[in-house]
Amino acid sequence: MNWGSFYAVVSGVNRHSTGIGRIWLSVIFIFRILVLVVAAETVWGDEKSGFICNTQQPGCNSVCYDQFFPISHIRLWALQIILVSTPALLVAMHVAHRRHIEKKILKRAGRNSPKELEHIKNQKFLVTGALWWTYMTSIVFRILFEVAFLYIFYMIYPGFRMVRLVKCDSYPCPNTVDCFVSRPTEKTIFTIFMLAVSGVCVLLNLAEVVYLIGRACKRFFRRSEEEVCLPQKKQNCAGPEKTTNCETL
Repeated sequence: MNWGSFYAVVSGVNRHSTGIGRIWLSVIFIFRILVLVVAAETVWGDEKSGFICNTQQPGCNSVCYDQFFPISHIRLWALQIILVSTPALLVAMHVAHRRHIEKKILKRAGRNSPKELEHIKNQKFLVTGALWWTYMTSIVFRILFEVAFLYIFYMIYPGFRMVRLVKCDSYPCPNTVDCFVSRPTEKTIFTIFMLAVSGVCVLLNLAEVVYLIGRACKRFFRRSEEEVCLPQKKQNCAGPEKTTNCETL
């Protein structure tokens, strides 16, 4: 898979996201995609060939491997990264829709010069109004996907630990056979690292939810104070001190 193209698509949201969102995207790229491409694929490249059982019975190795490793770690991590990053495309589609509407308005007004169209193309949208809801929805989906994959890892590999020896008695194995996992310690370290980064991403997403809700509440209360102050400006803000207070709002 071309992870560079995938990152280029997702990073287009960077311009319209918060500071925490930009940190989250950097963690996704540096500590997940790069580690997956550079190191993890090498570590897990022999997971099937290095899985050896002490029997020559045809098909026993494959059946036992499927029993203890129902899905490859690399494929599961790749699927996790794709699903976790995809909700960010909701924000990209929302921004593209707003740009399309603004271009139509400019063309109807006869202001469709290349300079103005370029300004709309490079315009940064604040996370407010409908975009706030789209952005918040994308974060909620990101958190749900992260937690779901952590639960899947825990169900498939209890304790997130690769054991050295597994015992298998599935058909067509003639009896209970011993199967040995290749480089279990190294694989355990990588598994714990990837899951720890996944936990950090969950914390960053939760922090961004709190930050966005805090900003929305701040804007709401500021707007309420302005609505209370402005109609009474002539009556209640006649003195010098009160006028100054109302102007500061």
